[in-house]
Amino acid sequence: MNPIAFLFLLVLGGSVAASSVKIVNQSDEALVETLGKYSGKKLKPGLNFVTPVIDKVVTKQTIRERVLDIPAQSCITRDNVSISVDAVVYWRIVDLEKSYYKVENLQSAMVNLVLTQIRSEMGKLELDETFTARSEINETLLRELDISTDPWGVKVTRVELRDIVPSKAVQDSMELQMAAERRKRAAILTSEGEREAAVNSARGRAESEVLAAEARQKAAILDAKAQQEAIVLKAQAMRQEAVLQAQATSEAMQIIAAKLQSDPQAKEALQFLLAQSYLHMGQQIGASDSSKIMFMDPRNIPATLEGMKAIVGDRPRA
Repeated sequence: MNPIAFLFLLVLGGSVAASSVKIVNQSDEALVETLGKYSGKKLKPGLNFVTPVIDKVVTKQTIRERVLDIPAQSCITRDNVSISVDAVVYWRIVDLEKSYYKVENLQSAMVNLVLTQIRSEMGKLELDETFTARSEINETLLRELDISTDPWGVKVTRVELRDIVPSKAVQDSMELQMAAERRKRAAILTSEGEREAAVNSARGRAESEVLAAEARQKAAILDAKAQQEAIVLKAQAMRQEAVLQAQATSEAMQIIAAKLQSDPQAKEALQFLLAQSYLHMGQQIGASDSSKIMFMDPRNIPATLEGMKAIVGDRPRA
């Protein structure tokens, strides 16, 4: 055999043998067509063999999760405000056969689908709701995209709106609105602080007046009790003094009466003592706190004394 021909055949055989060996990396999959037709042959990670010339690897894709960057686009909200929105989509291929044969350009189709869904969702909301309901929008987009991409063998795992930017005119009006809102809140807080200060001041004055009135009331009650106790004590002392004086007078009268029985000249002494006792009684009545005015006719005093003398003079002798 011609050495050149042998070398050619050897090189050709080596090339054919090399083309029959396919190595697929971990987390990748590949589809193989036989004579231009897919017969369900799929290459798994590791070393795989295919029939040279007859079999052909038409696509090899990773089944790991990927990130799809959605460019910013202009949207119109329900209240006719123009905003710019962009997003990121996390997705992965779960069926390589569908992702290759059901759609021509998978990523381009997904980008257009996401843009359409974002415009649709933003058109249902007003401008203020787009900022406060971002989580709800993300969940809605995830649910709708997952349903729409299921025929393509794709699983959408997460959707995140990245930036929601109103137009320049809207931003200026929002800044003016926020400044006015801040001034309004500051005025409200100031007025509430002044009102609370006035209420606290009035409450403090009222409580101070109540305490002062209670103190005056307690002082008056204590003073009245003290005066009452002083009057009671004084009355008790006067009553005891009167009782003692009456006892002393009674004893003196008994002694004098006994003396009269033995000495007739003691009659005048008894009359003098009675008159003195009568005058002393009148003096005590006049000095008493409970008495006001005592009227006494001086002309009646001798008559009273004469009556007392007569009582003493008419006492029978033993």
